[in-house]
Amino acid sequence: MRHARRTARRITRLAAVGGLLCGSLLVTHAIASEPGASGTFGASGTFGASGTFGASGPPVPVADRLVAQLGTSRAAGSWLGADGRTVVAVTDPDAAADVRRAGARAEVVRHSMRDLRSAAATLRAAPRVSGTAWAVDYGANEVVVRADATVSAAAWSRLAGVAKTIGASVRMERTPGTFTTRADGASPIFASGGRCSAGFDVTDGRDAFLLTAGHCGPAGTTWFARPGDATTLGTTVSGTFPGNDFSLVRYDDGAPRTQGDVVAIGGGRSVRITGAADPVVGQRVFRSGSTTGLHSGRVTGLNATVNYPEGTVTGLIQTTVCAEPGDSGGPLFADGLALGLTSGGNGNCDAGGTTFFQPVGAAMTALGVRLTGTSGDDGPEAGAPGGGRTGTGTGVGTGTGTGTGTNMGGPTGTGTGPIAAISRFVNTRSVGPGLLVIGGSLIALVAARSMRSSRRGRGAWPSGV
Repeated sequence: MRHARRTARRITRLAAVGGLLCGSLLVTHAIASEPGASGTFGASGTFGASGTFGASGPPVPVADRLVAQLGTSRAAGSWLGADGRTVVAVTDPDAAADVRRAGARAEVVRHSMRDLRSAAATLRAAPRVSGTAWAVDYGANEVVVRADATVSAAAWSRLAGVAKTIGASVRMERTPGTFTTRADGASPIFASGGRCSAGFDVTDGRDAFLLTAGHCGPAGTTWFARPGDATTLGTTVSGTFPGNDFSLVRYDDGAPRTQGDVVAIGGGRSVRITGAADPVVGQRVFRSGSTTGLHSGRVTGLNATVNYPEGTVTGLIQTTVCAEPGDSGGPLFADGLALGLTSGGNGNCDAGGTTFFQPVGAAMTALGVRLTGTSGDDGPEAGAPGGGRTGTGTGVGTGTGTGTGTNMGGPTGTGTGPIAAISRFVNTRSVGPGLLVIGGSLIALVAARSMRSSRRGRGAWPSGV
């Protein structure tokens, strides 16, 4: 009898310890974040637990404040250095001292933001050359003009002449391939004119919409979830291209066809989107598309201009992320925040290339929509990554002002308070079972302890057991 009780007690304790471990794993696996440093999940195939990128995340608000205080004549933008620290470009030693006192790293440069903006304005005013693009390289303190393989020698010479009149703030370079839109993606969507990718689910407070690229199709375009499908997914009701590159597709059934707060990244996996924000130069970002899946890269420029064959698009995000036809409209994101929609670029995912993205905040503001799950009444959180900061410290940011609620499925809410803060990184639908297992295991441990104490009191078991 004594041996049987001892065995029962040990079994209870082992079961309780095992339950604690299993419960902890369930809770841990409910924590969601972006892929790791390689742009994919770890060897275990599970999400990480930190919910952040660490050094590659959004910049601290000090950069925005410093650039605003110094003005366009003494500052020339900001970016994330290789070590993750914010760098602010300034034009004089006194400004550099102010930056260092604020805790950021200063770099004294020749050209101010006013000079760089003036150079870009002169390029925009020149005769349009299809196959060219330009953006400010804050680290190099230059406006970099790129021309693809379609630009003739005569056109290149004319553009070089414009650059010469501007001066040393402009650098010209040739780039392989051609700058094209990527029509033809997280989830694929199909129309008679080709294939694009779903971007982010949005709402105007009444109807449900899909946000995607404007070049994918004009107003009236009918979309399907599969080619040849008899049931429509939705119809494009608004958008713009060229000029900007975004469009709004109203779901025919009034509701998104997938969860509203996730971005598919392939292999049945997804990343939760908890709000929208502006990117910063140097930030690590991720893009998902139905043609090439998940890829990552760095933001290399803001307010970029691209002269596609179909027309000129301005205000774009320039990155090193690759993309191919069919990825158009797909989501650009980082740290669980929506950043942009795939527009176009050159190269491919074998050789690499440059890809441009329509800022999602500017698109939502123009269309009068917000990410699904946000209340629309919440302002940005001061200093919070999901707060939709107005600008990136470069003087050319678009600003989102979209709040910090959830997007694309999962638990919806107002986007404020402790519950919303937890739900940004924790899938509350999955945490419950883990907590129940942990609670039951703790009860079992207490019961085992009580059994032992009870038996000791009656002298049933030796004190050494």
